Amino acid sequence: MSSPQHPDIPPGFERLPMGGDFINHVGPLYIRNEGGQVHMGLRVEPRHCNPLGNCHGGMLASFADMLLPMTVHRKSTEVGLRFLPTISLQLDYLAAAPRGAWLQGEAQVLRVTRNMVFAQGLVEADGVPCLRVSGILKIGPQILNPPDA
Repeated sequence: MSSPQHPDIPPGFERLPMGGDFINHVGPLYIRNEGGQVHMGLRVEPRHCNPLGNCHGGMLASFADMLLPMTVHRKSTEVGLRFLPTISLQLDYLAAAPRGAWLQGEAQVLRVTRNMVFAQGLVEADGVPCLRVSGILKIGPQILNPPDA
């Protein structure tokens, strides 16, 4: 899924190569994986916003719902590249993310069991914490024919 880099995307971020039709429709989402740190990003466009010009809570929830499994794929060797459906997603909206802001999230894998992954993360809008997320993901089947990541 090669596409030209948007001029307002920070260096090192590349378009997320997975997520399906829904994420491709509401995104684009970007990812940077360097030095053991995984960051996911999104430039808040007018189509992502509520009537007040801030990123819609549903868009923030979709961002968070991708942040956790994308981090697990890249940080947990015991899970690997498996489908990770969400069992539980807890969100705390901390501040507005205005139109034009760069959303950037980072997450941690807290615990991996035989069937589940527990993770948490923080999302910032131009450096200001705007969303805290925690979730439980089910360890599903291996993803066959993964996109280039």
